[in-house]
Amino acid sequence: MSTAKLKKASARHGEKRERLIFHLMLLPGMIVLALFVFVPLVGSLMAFQNYKIGLGLFGSPWVGLENYRIIFTFPDSIQVFWNTLVIAFGKLVLNAVIPVAFSILLNELGGKIFKRAFQTVVYLPHFLSWVVLATVVTNMFSLDGPINSFLNLFGIGGIQFLADNSWFRTVIIGTDVWKEFGYNSVIYLAALLSIDPGLYEAASIDGAGRFKQIMNITLPSLMPTVVLMVALSLGNILNAGFDQVFNLYNPIVYETGDIIDTYVYRIGMVERQYSIGAAVGLFKSIISFVLILGSNKLAKKLTGSGIF
Repeated sequence: MSTAKLKKASARHGEKRERLIFHLMLLPGMIVLALFVFVPLVGSLMAFQNYKIGLGLFGSPWVGLENYRIIFTFPDSIQVFWNTLVIAFGKLVLNAVIPVAFSILLNELGGKIFKRAFQTVVYLPHFLSWVVLATVVTNMFSLDGPINSFLNLFGIGGIQFLADNSWFRTVIIGTDVWKEFGYNSVIYLAALLSIDPGLYEAASIDGAGRFKQIMNITLPSLMPTVVLMVALSLGNILNAGFDQVFNLYNPIVYETGDIIDTYVYRIGMVERQYSIGAAVGLFKSIISFVLILGSNKLAKKLTGSGIF
């Protein structure tokens, strides 16, 4: 065998060895993914059964789509879907607008030390669990908390924010934005760094002030990133935040605060209607899957790039 052929064979062997190493590196993650994502999908069979614990998953009687008929006869099922859409849509819009505004304002500030310190402060809530933050929010919005104490200065009576259907959604959306806007602004701050400084210099020479530069250079440059992030977020519009709502809501505000995830938990785990809970969860997952595919196509159409 010639030297050239030996080199090609050696190169191919080296490539195969590298691929094998990479696949072995992926193996632990794939095993975890299979055990905790793909294997539990078998439990979706309960959505089409009258599941009985004693009979097991493969011994329970099949009922077809009967569970879905039952779901839509529940008087509160439509309200649960509506609550989910309202809360999720509010979070989607504000978690796009406020991080963009914050990143622009932060970019306009001078002094690296001050900017980094400010960034650190607003990032911190993202890394805290809602189990912890729920206690903070509950104390802040209680009748004798700082929010009501401040409102009392203007003669406004005490408001039970977490026990009032007219305020609960607002608190849920507002506190979620407060928790996440600092972290969400990271992407937009990175996008701001990619804008050509020469554009600002040219605009300044033409007499444009900072506001006009923001409106005519900064915002148009950020729009592709904003559109991409919003389009990809559409796939999660039915995820209104189980951890947050579960730790903050109570039976008084079920009318406006009960979302699909908390409804599934209460029906499936607390009331032990496993088949109904599985049916609602599967229905939500199918809609979310369709939305992810649609949002990915929308992102590709508007920005030319997607997640797959």
